Amino acid sequence: MSSITGHSELDAAPSGDVAGSTSRRGDRIFAGLSVGSGALVVALIGAVAVFLLARAIPSLAANSANFLTARVWNPGDNPPQFGIPDLLWVTVISSVVAMVISVPVSVGVALYLTQYAPPRLARPFAATIDLLAAVPSVVYGLWGAYVVLDYLDGIQTGIGKVLGWIPLFSLEDTPISNSIFAGSVILAIMILPIVTALSREVFAQTPTAHMEAALALGATRWEVIRTAVLPFGRPGVISASMLGLGRALGETIAVLFIINTVPTFSWSVFTGGETFASRIARDAGEFDTPEKTGAYIAAGLVLFVLTFAVNAVARVVIERRKAFTE
Repeated sequence: MSSITGHSELDAAPSGDVAGSTSRRGDRIFAGLSVGSGALVVALIGAVAVFLLARAIPSLAANSANFLTARVWNPGDNPPQFGIPDLLWVTVISSVVAMVISVPVSVGVALYLTQYAPPRLARPFAATIDLLAAVPSVVYGLWGAYVVLDYLDGIQTGIGKVLGWIPLFSLEDTPISNSIFAGSVILAIMILPIVTALSREVFAQTPTAHMEAALALGATRWEVIRTAVLPFGRPGVISASMLGLGRALGETIAVLFIINTVPTFSWSVFTGGETFASRIARDAGEFDTPEKTGAYIAAGLVLFVLTFAVNAVARVVIERRKAFTE
């Protein structure tokens, strides 16, 4: 019996070594694929940055106006004259207003679906919201242009009467229906399903022990949300908001359909303007010379850097919140 047992142990040892070697080989392959995938993404982003710089620098060198301060856009002149402050302002303010409208609603919907709604209602409602993210932006643009705009005039006038003393909401610069505010409303609707879906998933991961501890101490449902759910989900909500902000900054077709151009600059969101993306899309047919094309690529480079800066700030905020909560 002892010899038989000994043979069995000797026979089992090589098979175990083979299994361990196969497992380690799989780990090495997976690690290599992971590192390669990350490196590929970084290389692609770097290639895009190099392309934008290479095409933009000649036009920036030939530009006779200040690229950062001049309120003129004539890249076809000889020499070309173009600046980005107006485009930068409309891009940033439309996205910020969209976030102010969308994020509170998204967080409220996510809290309702995870903390209040019964499962038989929460599942189909969540699926419906997720489907909104699949709607093409051109559909949102058409819907906003032909339906939503009819309901925004009264809202713009009401806000202007109450907050018109603030230049951002002034009605003195001939407000129009196809305004920056109208574009922001459409952007808010577009990013709402993204922020809602991510916030919902984060809130659903709140440790049950934290919630039960708060309930055991006599907390109400809202106090549980305020003391347990929101602190746990805050980094996720910030990440979701930054993802939505990135979508808003780069949106093209919907903004092109909604916001009209105006001849003069205004600080008010109730007038028109153009974002980086909508300006590039509207004038894409005019890319007939390298200098003119380079001017638009330079505008795209600014949008590229702006999006990177937003994500970098979001990452810093999230890491600080994690350190604070841990």
